[in-house]
Amino acid sequence: MRSIAETAAAVRAGTLSARALAEETLAALATDTHVAVTRVLHERARAEADAVDAMVAAGRDPGPLAGVPYGVKDLFDLTGLPTTAGSTLYADALPAATDAEAVARFKAAGAVCMATLNMDEFAYGFATINAAYGTTRNPHDPSRLAGGSSGGSAAMVAAGLLAFTLGSDTNGSIRVPASLCGLYGLKPTHGDLPLAGVFPFAESFDDIGPFTRSIAEMSLVWQVLGGREPAGRGDFRVACLGGRFRENAEADQLAAIDAIAPDAPLVELPEIARARSAAFIITACEGGALHREALAASAMAFDPQVRDRLIAGALLPDTLYEEAQAFRAEYRARIETLVADYDVLLAPATPTFAPSIADPRIAIDGALSPARADLGIHTQPITFTGLPSLAVPLYRPGALPIGVQLIGGPGRESDLFAFAAKLEAQGIIGFSMPLGAAQGASA
Repeated sequence: MRSIAETAAAVRAGTLSARALAEETLAALATDTHVAVTRVLHERARAEADAVDAMVAAGRDPGPLAGVPYGVKDLFDLTGLPTTAGSTLYADALPAATDAEAVARFKAAGAVCMATLNMDEFAYGFATINAAYGTTRNPHDPSRLAGGSSGGSAAMVAAGLLAFTLGSDTNGSIRVPASLCGLYGLKPTHGDLPLAGVFPFAESFDDIGPFTRSIAEMSLVWQVLGGREPAGRGDFRVACLGGRFRENAEADQLAAIDAIAPDAPLVELPEIARARSAAFIITACEGGALHREALAASAMAFDPQVRDRLIAGALLPDTLYEEAQAFRAEYRARIETLVADYDVLLAPATPTFAPSIADPRIAIDGALSPARADLGIHTQPITFTGLPSLAVPLYRPGALPIGVQLIGGPGRESDLFAFAAKLEAQGIIGFSMPLGAAQGASA
């Protein structure tokens, strides 16, 4: 399987045609069965690939992602297309006048945008169960969920059909599907990566980030998005999150965390339940306010499960929202002080493996709970702090994937990449291609 860097190098050298690579990928996407693609971008992909090949022929460097095929969650603006955010409500909206800033940066780096990808409607869920576009299937076991809300983005990378993808993470919507699909998925420091041209969910928490199959690829894509070189340290002060983070987790996750840092102290974040409740309130209020007008005009056009949660959020009193935001500001300051002595914090990414599509529930505190709401039990409190968090896959060939979170200080993504590279070299973490998965454009 070629890496992103190897693919780009071959295209720049002229030994691999970006157009041929695009045609191969378009053909594979047209027959994919993971219910992960909402639109295949035939004309755009061919035009971008041809532009890359023309630059190579002219002796110019197309960029570090030359010819590399990728896709975006269906809430990024793409010139000439309506931005649907996974909803039929906006299927006939006015087309975007320009690309989202993140997409523009990838285009400038030579990447070729192939498709828009399935998601929970308006990114409200952890499962990618979409009433209009269907439920995305996990490439490791098509009878199981891919996670969400960026499930389509995760599934296409895990299946080997796209080299990398873009998702968004409000309360865990990148890290959850990364864990369930066995990928690397980044939620950056809040506000660190460009959100211009991204359909919002809850502004207080929204971030964008990539999915990749290796930490080197993650670092490369992050550099293009963020415009700076990684500069991680060599020695790491590591701690493990205790308390609620040791509950509702798989034995394999806890064993891996303990093996990674056997002498690390356990750090317990205070008031986790209150933090998660406040996150739910802020998310619900901001989501409800954003869609209030559309709900009043066309409530029945919404996915029923999303509609009911948005209506509930729209009805919450302003005083409750203000109280939750005040608590968040105070809480973030406390957590940043608490974790200042450490470079990396370890925690589970999801409480369990990918649940069944037929029965999308998971065990939380001994009782069954909807996966759509509670797969983010370990990611949501981290989002609340605004800290960067990288989901990394435990290396488990032939088994269902599951991941852990590497959490760092504000603006310290480079530390997370460097620490992940160390774990990857030791064989503790790493991507495993699903049995029988298609070998896609970067293979």
